[in-house]
Amino acid sequence: MSADTSTSALLQTPLHDLHLELGARMVPFAGYAMPVNYPAGILAEHRQCRESAALFDVSHMGQLRLVGEDAARALESLVPVDVVDLGVGRQRYGYFTNPTGGLLDDLMITRRADDLFLVVNAGCKDADTRHLITHIGHRCQVIPMPERALLALQGPKAVDALARINAGVASLTFMTGGHYALAGADCYVTRSGYTGEDGFEISVPATHAIALARTLLAQGEVQPAGLGARDTLRLEAGLCLYGHDIHAATSPIEAGLGWAIQKVRRPGGARAGGYPGASVIEGQLTQGVTHKRVGLVGLERVPVREGATVHDAQGRKLGTVTSGTTGPSVNQPIAMAYVAANHAAPGNTLHAEVRGKRLPMKVVAMPFAPHRYFRG
Repeated sequence: MSADTSTSALLQTPLHDLHLELGARMVPFAGYAMPVNYPAGILAEHRQCRESAALFDVSHMGQLRLVGEDAARALESLVPVDVVDLGVGRQRYGYFTNPTGGLLDDLMITRRADDLFLVVNAGCKDADTRHLITHIGHRCQVIPMPERALLALQGPKAVDALARINAGVASLTFMTGGHYALAGADCYVTRSGYTGEDGFEISVPATHAIALARTLLAQGEVQPAGLGARDTLRLEAGLCLYGHDIHAATSPIEAGLGWAIQKVRRPGGARAGGYPGASVIEGQLTQGVTHKRVGLVGLERVPVREGATVHDAQGRKLGTVTSGTTGPSVNQPIAMAYVAANHAAPGNTLHAEVRGKRLPMKVVAMPFAPHRYFRG
């Protein structure tokens, strides 16, 4: 994400004017003018989320509804996860696959009383919408929701702030959702997020987004946070960023996302297969992969960035870093990379090349910072 002061030609979220009022530094991201940070800075915003509560504008993400009796089975023809058995008010992580087993996008799926509610990545939402309409538009209604904004309230004190506005949200547990009135608006709230912390994502009518954001920011626990902190938080949590750590040429098994494929959709399951790339992915589930995503911790203090090559002790290239930073909470360089599977075991020492120098890094299990989701 590079700074660019000429963001006038970009799309704007419903919170754009509030970001400017709060002094945000705006950058282009997925076709939108988005806040990368506010005057407090990325480090302070990261710590705010880890220690209290931070409010993120994620309205650039795509929100869609799938409506119709066949919607769940239709969606299962495009994703390898169990949608049919998902209960009302329950949420599940999933991904669209292509015929070669690659990842077209990852998404959140929530079963509501009268629809399936999907949240997809900003840079993929137009393609995802076309993908859904093309392949299952004859089986269910595919309804984009540009009239809704999306806020993410994240951190250990997020529940205190949000429950002050509507006490009912405190009854939600991780990956569940429900309808709640917030600051005079009919919102759909899920207890989820992409920081590794407890927190909520709030779908709100765009016309009420600024009012709700102001109400949340008026709570003592809450400060605004931008894309910079969101990136360092999700990396410490070991979570993939689409277009960087996962893309159309990586499979979910290579990415370490096989956990999202429930038993009923695996080989031998009652609803196995039937989605794009099923034969490739099922083969990888049973036979393994040649490369896989790993976590790396730097043994020196130099940060390692996306694109750095990874080598073994003899200098042979093993793979490439896909995300890297100095983790503010863990206070050491961290990275994710795809490396040869025979070098992917935790404890192995690999070397990342930075400006001609090869820096030692240890393979570790992720997340780098522990998840603190509220499971009840």
